[in-house]
Amino acid sequence: MAHLSTREGSVVRRRIWGAAAVLGLLTGLVPVASAQAAVPHGPGPLPLERLFDNRAVSDDERPADADFDGAGGSLSARDLTAAGWTPGRGLAVDGARLTWPRTTPGAPDNVHADGQSVRLRGRGDALAFLVAGTGGAASGTGTVRYRDGSRGGYRLTAPDWRSGPLATKSVALPHINTPGGQLAEKARLYVVTVPLARGREVASVTLPRDPGAADLHVFALSVRAEAKGWTGTWSASTAGYTAVGPWADRTVRLVVHTSTGGPRVRIRLDNTFAAAPVRIGSATVAVQESGAGARGEPRRLSFRGSSGTEIPAGAQAFSDPLDFDVPADANLLVSFHLPGPVATAPVHSQAVQRSYVSGPGDHAADGSPAAYTSTITTWPLLTGVDVGGGPGSVVLLGDSITDGVKSTQDANRRWPDVLAARLRNQSTVPRYGVLNQGISANRVIADRYPGDGVSTDTGGVSALHRLDRDVLAQTSARTVVVFEGVNDVRWGASADQVIAGLREIADRSHARGLRAVAATIAPCEGERLCTAAADEQREKVNAYLRGTDDFDAVLDFDAVLRDPAHPARMLPAYDSGDHLHPGDAGLAALAQSVDLRVLVP
Repeated sequence: MAHLSTREGSVVRRRIWGAAAVLGLLTGLVPVASAQAAVPHGPGPLPLERLFDNRAVSDDERPADADFDGAGGSLSARDLTAAGWTPGRGLAVDGARLTWPRTTPGAPDNVHADGQSVRLRGRGDALAFLVAGTGGAASGTGTVRYRDGSRGGYRLTAPDWRSGPLATKSVALPHINTPGGQLAEKARLYVVTVPLARGREVASVTLPRDPGAADLHVFALSVRAEAKGWTGTWSASTAGYTAVGPWADRTVRLVVHTSTGGPRVRIRLDNTFAAAPVRIGSATVAVQESGAGARGEPRRLSFRGSSGTEIPAGAQAFSDPLDFDVPADANLLVSFHLPGPVATAPVHSQAVQRSYVSGPGDHAADGSPAAYTSTITTWPLLTGVDVGGGPGSVVLLGDSITDGVKSTQDANRRWPDVLAARLRNQSTVPRYGVLNQGISANRVIADRYPGDGVSTDTGGVSALHRLDRDVLAQTSARTVVVFEGVNDVRWGASADQVIAGLREIADRSHARGLRAVAATIAPCEGERLCTAAADEQREKVNAYLRGTDDFDAVLDFDAVLRDPAHPARMLPAYDSGDHLHPGDAGLAALAQSVDLRVLVP
């Protein structure tokens, strides 16, 4: 049994922000019950579109028709169309559904935030804002009014449309229009979420007051609804945006392993980091028989009633609910036809699982494996599978050890898989789904993949930058377990920097009502970058974790894996051979060491 430190009683949750957040991380964490209301002005509340007072989008031939930033700069309507962001288009981002303004180029399409009162209805876990700052990052506090008469506050930060972080943008456009001509410079738009009081119905939202030097622009606003009636059974994080195929009129058949079962199913496809839409012609789900062969006839999925869908750049698509008996601890075949050319795609690079690509044609409904003539070891586009019912999910936020690197391929021996088996085979705690959000080479505080463009690096954006997408927006998330930091110290980060990042993860998770659990960093002496200096920082991070009350519980994975005779090294029986990654036995030992009770909120 691993050492366990559990927070007792009520603890004041500190708002200590790491360096990455200070530099512009998107979040708003004013406690919902305590902030003072801003004073609305003018008639209100009104629908957001009736408050539009700024023109951000121009036709490329008439750039002077818009002035987004007060200096004549604007977004290119042609670029937006190329990204799939057309007037009135629904955009699902990080679990929230927003609508791009239904306006023509040169017409008012956003509101310069200055205390306006916006009519809004809905229940959920977060407000989602489609925003950008001009003149710099723009930040301010606003108010949520609920139907029961209560109110709460939030802090909203909109990164600058020309210089904000690419790692957290929803879409980047390749040009900026100016009266003097078009500039080959990226324009950014962001979806930022802030927490709501769960269970209360929103009545209206007061936008932040004019922040002064910078302007905060709001294009769309919605309540992110909770995924009631669903449990996440499988997930994978987008680790980068890479060359694929190229595929044209091909069907991709991905093999994924369920953690829990249910009577209904839906899938989630994400076009994360993309610059252009991707078209899904059709999609199916089946239980795997063997290889690319299905057990029975694959069942067709639909998207808002249609057989396929187009996913705009930076957006996602959920399939409609399908009555389908999903078994626990089983391999599913999720197949989708790509009718158009696809040469680049968002991918999860370390699937540790063979999947399949067909020859020409739509073979999503084929039960036979005959059409599937090649294999891949990545998961492109697919990021989630949910099942009906269940108690919710535990999200494991990690790096290559969580990703299962060095475990046996096609055998589902990652430590999250073993943890899922333990949950299934007991009745002491709820049988949660387990969502593996590990990314090989990922770090807490620094981006490996910059968040934009085609890249060969698939280490992902930092845990801080992906937290909302990969944890807070995951289906029915109840608890997050963060097991990261070794890559930070191996590449020269200080313990203080890693600690600040871990604290931020705990604070932001708590603000959304999640239980936050951390694991100590495993030993890795003998690996090239695991120097004595790196080990010193690792030990400092572990000392903090063993003594902190920032997290609700701490799992001592260091103690599980280390060699008692040489604590800076992994026990040889657990070592895959590279001294950094545990093999199957070591991964099983991690999962077996978890006291399942600490996963319960």
